[in-house]
Amino acid sequence: MSLVIVGSVAYDALQTPHGKVDRILGGACTYSALSASYFTPVSIVGVVGEDFAESDVDMLTSHGIDVEGLERVPGKTFFWSGVYSDDMNDRTTLVTELNVFASFDPKLPASYRTKPYLFLGNIQPTLQKAVKEQMNGVKLVGGDTMNYWIVDHRDALLETIKEWDFLLINDSEARQLSGKANLKHAAATILDFGPRTVIIKRGEYGALLFWRTNGGIRWVAAPGYLLDEVFDPTGAGDCFAGGFMGYLASRGIDLATAEAEPKELLRAVIYGSVMGSFCCETFGPERFRTLTRAQVDARFQEFQAATAF
Repeated sequence: MSLVIVGSVAYDALQTPHGKVDRILGGACTYSALSASYFTPVSIVGVVGEDFAESDVDMLTSHGIDVEGLERVPGKTFFWSGVYSDDMNDRTTLVTELNVFASFDPKLPASYRTKPYLFLGNIQPTLQKAVKEQMNGVKLVGGDTMNYWIVDHRDALLETIKEWDFLLINDSEARQLSGKANLKHAAATILDFGPRTVIIKRGEYGALLFWRTNGGIRWVAAPGYLLDEVFDPTGAGDCFAGGFMGYLASRGIDLATAEAEPKELLRAVIYGSVMGSFCCETFGPERFRTLTRAQVDARFQEFQAATAF
């Protein structure tokens, strides 16, 4: 089923121990849309400037991504530059230029508004809420957030996520949002805020999935994929989101009935980890130029073999 993804489309400058690039396609919407496109039709909502290359539009459309909602306005595209530590567990932001993204006001084309799945990338909670209100009868909605919104826009964030089916968040943000150091307690608190499901990302250590059932809270842990070499982790979390949401959409999953679908939830998490791992193999989203669905499924089967007991 069709999936709408809203968020940033950007250019990045990246430096890792393996080298550097001065300008490459980036943005949370870009990564999650490319990832999700391996599972389901995707439509994006974002904003770019006059400098956005037609070849980068082609990169998106070559994956069947609908770009009707990608608005082009006068000015420059959002730009971010960062340097990773030697072990790539930390990064330092050098430059953040919001440019046209500073006034981003997501407008959904009429053709998007009846689509059943919606993923809200890391943007202002009030904008996330406004986008959801433009959708007619959305079947499943989830999104991402970050520490800035948690600290400085907490009330708006809580008002927004209470209407979501799932929240995707990393471990430090989960502790920050919940006020709990223990991740199990943190997840329980976040579930009390309203989302039916919480996915806590733990980088190279995988992800934790929590969801509420009539019998209480259930959880599963999924490992990270052990790459021979991590080339660039930029966008891996967004690719995780795209794989997770894309798989759910492809299966027509409704998290209101997720108690009957625990295996599907776990499969979605594993596909998320798979897509995040591929992202790390090259700079930026370049791996998606050659990645095939057969390769995605083969790595999923590796996960199955590694976790079977």
